[in-house]
Amino acid sequence: MTSPVLEAEGVSIDRGGQSVLDGVSLTVEAGEGVLVQGPSGSGKSTLFSVLGLLATPNSGSVTVAGEETSGLSERGRARLRREVLGYVYQDFKLVPELTARENATLPQDHAGDRDEAWLDELFDRLDIAELGDLYPSALSGGEKQRVATARALANKPIVLLADEPAGHLDPDAATSLLDLLQSLRSDFETALIVVSHDRSLVDRFDRVVRLEDGSLRE
Repeated sequence: MTSPVLEAEGVSIDRGGQSVLDGVSLTVEAGEGVLVQGPSGSGKSTLFSVLGLLATPNSGSVTVAGEETSGLSERGRARLRREVLGYVYQDFKLVPELTARENATLPQDHAGDRDEAWLDELFDRLDIAELGDLYPSALSGGEKQRVATARALANKPIVLLADEPAGHLDPDAATSLLDLLQSLRSDFETALIVVSHDRSLVDRFDRVVRLEDGSLRE
């Protein structure tokens, strides 16, 4: 049996004396699609940050690609973020001084391995091929989201985390984006973890977990 590509065990986070995550455990296999749902303020975005090694829990552990991360230096965590993980943020996090294409190539540049053909394919499949030379200020919210998705997929991550990935898209564009993410699961056995309040996504995933008051329920 293969090891999970991502595993959180007993993860807790306290902020200002309040529990945000309370003993959360989650195991995700290669190619699995997991939808994390829950009301506003339930800790979904915090869980996104912990699973993506963007935040460190007060207690518990997160293991990514077989590597337990609690003892890693920031450099070691950055290496895993660069080589193993991909992120689609709700607020895009595009660099305003870079063009759409330059934003999308950032993960490859950090890894020192450009794959222009793969970027071309991503831009074509996301219907943003004509936007490569534009800066984020010239893009709509939906266009920014698709550029951010291309960036997240640039290094063909083992685990892709997406926070409300279709939140800024019209229904047709949202369907196309989710179709692309699901096809990548099949093509590359990429584990897909999506944080969303959208109940219409339930049927697209292998498993749905619900976060309420900092606790995870399946």
